[in-house]
Amino acid sequence: MRFWKEHTHLRCTLIALFFFAGLGMVIYGWTLTGRLSGLGIMLAGVVLLLAALMVYNRAFESDRDSRL
Repeated sequence: MRFWKEHTHLRCTLIALFFFAGLGMVIYGWTLTGRLSGLGIMLAGVVLLLAALMVYNRAFESDRDSRL
C-alpha cells in the first residue's frame, strides 16, 4: 500500500481524528450508565478506535500480504 506511505500527513490526521473521536465517544457512552444508548455509543467509539488502528497498520503491510 504505497498510498498510506506517501501521504503521511493525511494518515496522521485520520488516525488522530479517529482516535480522539472514538475515545470521546467511549467516555461519553460510559457516563450514560444504565442506558442502552450509552452502550451503542461506546461500541461506535470502539469501532472508531479500531479504524484508527487499521489506518496505522495499513502503511506497514507488505505487497505480498495484501494479495491474500
